[in-house]
Amino acid sequence: MGGSILDAMSHQATFLGCHREAANLARAARTGTCGQATATLTAHFHAMEARALAAAGDTAGCHRALGEAVRVFERRQPGDDPGWIGYFDDAELSAEFSHCFRDIGRSADAATYAERSLESAGASPRSDFFVTMVLADSYLARGEVEAACDTARRALDIGEQLKSARCVEYLRRFQQRLAPYVKTVPARELGAYSADHPLWTAAT
Repeated sequence: MGGSILDAMSHQATFLGCHREAANLARAARTGTCGQATATLTAHFHAMEARALAAAGDTAGCHRALGEAVRVFERRQPGDDPGWIGYFDDAELSAEFSHCFRDIGRSADAATYAERSLESAGASPRSDFFVTMVLADSYLARGEVEAACDTARRALDIGEQLKSARCVEYLRRFQQRLAPYVKTVPARELGAYSADHPLWTAAT
């Protein structure tokens, strides 16, 4: 449980832009539970380190951490896991990959893993919202404005009942990336569709 707390702190530190601290927290979670944590937990620790390194622009480090996450994840025995890590399945691991690849500029791979995650997702609207926004970001990075806006609309539908600062920040960053295309038809249509959406207006 202590390792999981450090792991969650790592995730939050990445969100806040404290990337070095985030990587160190994930490593501390892993080393502090060596020989005690299940494979699922250890894989998540590696994934959080990868998220921190990707956000910091450390491509090689991110690839290494993702490789370790997969290696350990393949050994997991879900029946041995504490209930509170049971959500971390193949869909969630794919979502972590999609976030990492988005942040290191591999937009096509980010889209592939986001789609893979969404194919088997659905248990958590919040997780589905995040990975759908990663997919929207990936389309936009490739200049596919219509696909990006359509996907962002899907995310907004998923997030209709969500109240989350992190959700708002995902939308704010998307809006910033969309700014060069703001006069296009898809962007205008998305703006009209989302004008009264609480998350979208909070991000504006």
